[in-house]
Amino acid sequence: MKKLGYASVINLRVATEPGAEIDASAAAAQAAGLRFIHLPFNASSPDPMLVDKFIAAITDPKNQPAFIHCASANRAATLWMVKRMVVDKWDADRAATEATALGMTSAALKTYAIEQAQARRSSR
Repeated sequence: MKKLGYASVINLRVATEPGAEIDASAAAAQAAGLRFIHLPFNASSPDPMLVDKFIAAITDPKNQPAFIHCASANRAATLWMVKRMVVDKWDADRAATEATALGMTSAALKTYAIEQAQARRSSR
């Protein structure tokens, strides 16, 4: 990852997921000289504060470029969609098209992304 130019790893997996191995992932990232950011994203009951933490992490220059992952790309693409709408000012259709291409398959997470982005746009 470091050789590919990444500065950080943002891991969205919940520690209790099979194969998540958060501690091992953190140790490997740090040993490689990468920043490791763990933002556990429970897709069945997402924490709205997670979005703010993600946006703060992804917009911090020290973390760029970031490798963002979960188990299937569904959660990673969802948060990237929110980032596109809030930070990059993309419209929902454009952001959803990209998120779908990145692996977002959940209609519920798409709705979550739109709601979270709208809430943050209205508060800015």
